[in-house]
Amino acid sequence: MTTIKIRTKIKAPIQTVFDVSRDIDVHQQSASPTNETAIDGITTGLINYNETVTWRGKHFGFYLTHKSRITAMNLYEYFVDEMEEGKFKSFRHEHFFYEKNGVTTMKDKLYYEMPYGFLGELFDFLFLKNHLINFIIERNKILKNLSENEQ
Repeated sequence: MTTIKIRTKIKAPIQTVFDVSRDIDVHQQSASPTNETAIDGITTGLINYNETVTWRGKHFGFYLTHKSRITAMNLYEYFVDEMEEGKFKSFRHEHFFYEKNGVTTMKDKLYYEMPYGFLGELFDFLFLKNHLINFIIERNKILKNLSENEQ
């Protein structure tokens, strides 16, 4: 299993950051380089506990779909999305939020497993892990900008 951890500091209230981070429209904007679009389930607005969204995006030259469900949520503290259908063997993305002195820290923890044994692990090591790190960093830059400019 691969684990990715990324921490982002945002000068905005925790509620703003939390809501922006679960906004389907914002995600589509932040994932525009991969043409990622919500095609089923919650396709606009804020996603909530036990709701699903199916994404379609172009990664590594292929259009792929990924259906995830919000499996845990405690408003303004954390939420978890987990893959129900997609190309991973397993995929879990935990989102944590802490606020101190007007600065919200957003912490992403991503856990995933690749199918296809050694070939999947090799693909992850050579390409996928860095792709996902960059994807989350770029997404968080947009979340930061939108959250800080909402005030």
